[in-house]
Amino acid sequence: MAEPDISPMVALHPMDAILNPTSVAIVGASADRRAFGGFVLGNLLRFGWQGDLHLVSRSSTEIEGRPCVPTVDDLPHGVDVAVLAIPEAGVLDAVRTLAARGCQAAVLFASGYAETGDEGRARQLALQQAAGAMALIGPNCMGYTNFEARLALTFEAIAPLATPPTGPSHPGIAVIAQSGFMAATLRDAFVGRGLPISRVFSTGNEASLGVEDVLAHEIDAPGTRVVAMYAEQLRRPTLFLALARRARAAGKPIVLLMPGRSARAREAAASHTGAMAGDHATAMAQLRRAAVVTVDTLDALFDTTAILLRHPSPVAGGTAFITGSGAMKNIALDLADTVGLALPALGQETVAQLTAKLPSFAVAENPLDYTTIGVRQPGLIGEILQIACADPAIGSLVLSIPVGPVMAQRDKAQHIVPALAALPKPAVLVLTGDNGPIEPFFTEAVQASGVPFFRSADRALRALHHVTAFGEALAMAARAEAAAAATAPMCVALPVGDAGTPMLAEWQGKQWLAAIGLPVPPGALARTLDAAVQQAQRIGYPVVLKAQAAALPHKSDVGGVLVGLADEAALRAGWARLFDNVARHRPDLVLDGALVEALGRKGLELVVGARRDADWGPVLLVGLGGIWIEALKDVQLLAPDLAEADIVAALRRLKAAPLFDGLRGEPPVDLGAVARAVLAIGTQMRANPAIAEVDINPLLAYPDGVLALDALVVLQRAPA
Repeated sequence: MAEPDISPMVALHPMDAILNPTSVAIVGASADRRAFGGFVLGNLLRFGWQGDLHLVSRSSTEIEGRPCVPTVDDLPHGVDVAVLAIPEAGVLDAVRTLAARGCQAAVLFASGYAETGDEGRARQLALQQAAGAMALIGPNCMGYTNFEARLALTFEAIAPLATPPTGPSHPGIAVIAQSGFMAATLRDAFVGRGLPISRVFSTGNEASLGVEDVLAHEIDAPGTRVVAMYAEQLRRPTLFLALARRARAAGKPIVLLMPGRSARAREAAASHTGAMAGDHATAMAQLRRAAVVTVDTLDALFDTTAILLRHPSPVAGGTAFITGSGAMKNIALDLADTVGLALPALGQETVAQLTAKLPSFAVAENPLDYTTIGVRQPGLIGEILQIACADPAIGSLVLSIPVGPVMAQRDKAQHIVPALAALPKPAVLVLTGDNGPIEPFFTEAVQASGVPFFRSADRALRALHHVTAFGEALAMAARAEAAAAATAPMCVALPVGDAGTPMLAEWQGKQWLAAIGLPVPPGALARTLDAAVQQAQRIGYPVVLKAQAAALPHKSDVGGVLVGLADEAALRAGWARLFDNVARHRPDLVLDGALVEALGRKGLELVVGARRDADWGPVLLVGLGGIWIEALKDVQLLAPDLAEADIVAALRRLKAAPLFDGLRGEPPVDLGAVARAVLAIGTQMRANPAIAEVDINPLLAYPDGVLALDALVVLQRAPA
């Protein structure tokens, strides 16, 4: 997909004055440290922020020895950021006055806007209009903290981090969340792990400034290595995808939790942030294509971010699970299967090297149980880790070991932790035993090493599943971009449809499919019975007869499809029966005629479809077709520009994938041909914005190709 033009409607707000202001005003400043204005002031004092601070208070002339002015009108012109710690009733007037006085940005804590319904949306629109060019952060937000700049504009009582400040030599995590609660939750989780944080930003209802504005800043910020995000709606999807490509080029992973898979979650998102939820599945397909790491749980968001902070550019490959326990080895096999994480077989050279290190009764395989050798030779485990890490099939490693007594913990701190830290691939340490006590020196050694640390093998493997998927997504994106660079998508003209409906009749859709290279059954539209007979004689019996009209997409429902007409007599009788059936069910419908086609030979029924989402653009669908798509819903959603090999890989992820290799005497199918059919549809969806939807069901797959038996093409507008 091409980089979008950044129009004024999606223009990014400049973030420097917001994140690194030289002047801040607190509107609603208070000596009460439990008032919102008191929290903000207390934070700035604790952080030791050194800029110009202006306090607005109707009830105080000075707070903490600092003078106050009574109204917003008394503030100097051109304040960088104003924090509005006041009730909703006074916000609109304050915003209007601040904008008139040249304020750059305003933080709005107040609720009661778009998250509450139509009346709230009207109040939020009034804020946007009053703000003009001034950026609004919120409303309904918790504010933000720039730990690098020692600036905390939030109504939580927080303190500077005990960990070293981030910067180019010590990059950390940027937290961006529409929910203030989630921003604080993510911050606390990373602080609890001793991980560096550059900034935490809550965008709330996003009256003007959104997650895209903050993300654009963090992609370019030297002090940020990975971005952890929570969003209930991405309001500028095209821009977000462009930023995701920039982040990928900069080597900065984006880990995103975006709820909305369930109907109730979509409803909750609308009531929480005023989000108008789009098609969640479509969004996920496009985000994964852009190599955004999409997770489904908070635990996965915490854990995956922690691993990618240390290893932001993982390579594609499976995981090596290494332990000193046969039981843990067996558990790992089940866990990996549950989360969809590959534990690949080790190469012959790796097996030979491990065999030379292990006792004779140990088996050099993955998962690997190295038995009890670590008790007497803890340094040998480091050598085993290095050997496994060097295997080309391995992209990441897990070492799962018990906490052990003090002496064992000291051995692990001195030998195993440094060995894990030295590995060039993502490597995590799992200490089993749940909340079993860990000596302080061991905790300090792990934190100082930066090795991602878990007490749960389950959580570690789930996180590595996402890390592995990210490595694969990086490789997939590179292949897609290489393919796009080699061949620009060519738009094949659509037939002219009926002005009364956006759909093409099947015969028109199949003309278009044939033009883009998809095989269709031999046949043609017949407008008269004699023409139908001539067509059948040309292609040979038996034939299929289908009623044709753009306004008749579901022909079988009205008796508009007759299959297996064996000779001319059957065709003539069938012609009359077909038109009678349609007239009985749809007396108002005028048919174009009937499509006369050769009867297709038996094959595996698949469905290939495409849909253009108003926000996210085109997405493709492939799965088991015929009636099975409704019964099993076994489908994969794909971005429209994948390389052929990645489409084949997606087909292999279907539950029905064993059918492709032939079951119970059935022949295997040509997956390459199926992938090329998907690719052809994707190419046209990218090249021609007039196409709204395509549905080929069934697409018959054979050992030697494919055949499109039915086609529905829906237009955005009549083609020029």
